[in-house]
Amino acid sequence: MKPDLFQAPDYYNLDDLLTEEHKLVRDSARAWVKREVSPIIEDYAQRAEFPKQIIKGLGEIGGFGPYIPEEYGGAGLDQISYGLIMQEIERGDSGVRSTSSVQSSLVMYPIWKFGTEEQRQKYLPKLATGEFMGCFGLTEPDHGSNPSGMTTNFKDMGDHYLLNGAKMWISNSPFADIAVVWAKNEEGRIHGLIVERGMEGFTTPETHNKWSLRASATGELIFDNVKVPKENLMPGKSGLGAPMQCLDSARYGIAWGAIGAAMDCYDTALRYAKERIQFGKPIASFQLQQKKLAEMITEITKAQLLTWRLGVLRNEGKATTAQISMAKRNNVDMAIHIAREARQMLGGMGITGEYSIMRHSMNLESVITYEGTHDIHLLITGADITGIPAFK
Repeated sequence: MKPDLFQAPDYYNLDDLLTEEHKLVRDSARAWVKREVSPIIEDYAQRAEFPKQIIKGLGEIGGFGPYIPEEYGGAGLDQISYGLIMQEIERGDSGVRSTSSVQSSLVMYPIWKFGTEEQRQKYLPKLATGEFMGCFGLTEPDHGSNPSGMTTNFKDMGDHYLLNGAKMWISNSPFADIAVVWAKNEEGRIHGLIVERGMEGFTTPETHNKWSLRASATGELIFDNVKVPKENLMPGKSGLGAPMQCLDSARYGIAWGAIGAAMDCYDTALRYAKERIQFGKPIASFQLQQKKLAEMITEITKAQLLTWRLGVLRNEGKATTAQISMAKRNNVDMAIHIAREARQMLGGMGITGEYSIMRHSMNLESVITYEGTHDIHLLITGADITGIPAFK
């Protein structure tokens, strides 16, 4: 088991822009990842298994709803703190960050923003500690980039709702205690419902044979005449804008998280290049290797500045959906290119589990697709600057 020697790059002294609380939150998360995630994650990824024993620790470092108010069990932190936690967790593994991100932005966030006070009191404190785990049901087998076409639906049966349909590519679904599910009512209006494990007709089959996010549990949500109590409908917001608002929060976290994966690949490649001797000298002395490393740190630095500014805008309530899309697309694209370049620098060793790079590279193939594909985010920017949507 190799020690975690990670040193975070900060080429433009971005730490000077952070508060002491920001740095304390980040450093606590970083230390936890080094201690609890790095030593085990390669083994769990090889076995395609999520390490459930880390759930309690994720809760303790603020990995579940750090911006949720303290009265509901959250830490009451700001958006930059949330981003920094996601950065550190994804530095460990994108799949672990997915678990954290889904719980925070796609389960706790909608209950906090759109739920009743009874729902907040019932679910949020237990979600914050990891006693309850949740998942988010939006994507369907035939409706990915076009969620408004969903066919999952519910009918008013008088004293309850009857839910039917299916969702897929759902992180956490195999072990989730609750699911925040988006479905159409009889008028075709989209609403959010809280579905609990154990409700008759609700099943969560696991998705196997993944080459990506192997240390994350992915599955389906199947609803076969599920009776959902009326008090489980979230009344605060309906329409497609409700789940999209949740995705804004999650995509913001991904923009930070991808930097963590990129940092880890860069740091690994830099250390390897200094130690690997070829032709009588370290490969770090060769021009092509220096070009790769210089481009990596440049792109990481640009992404850090982008997300920091986005975090300030989020704290001020000014960040737009299109701005979040730009950061998600840019930073994941940046990370996947750095992972590929770093893999080449390590030669044959780059494909082994001895180093984290190949695992990051495979994981990022999912991150670049989920919660808005690379191309869809490009078109969101295009629609924003031209006023003409190209994907409808």
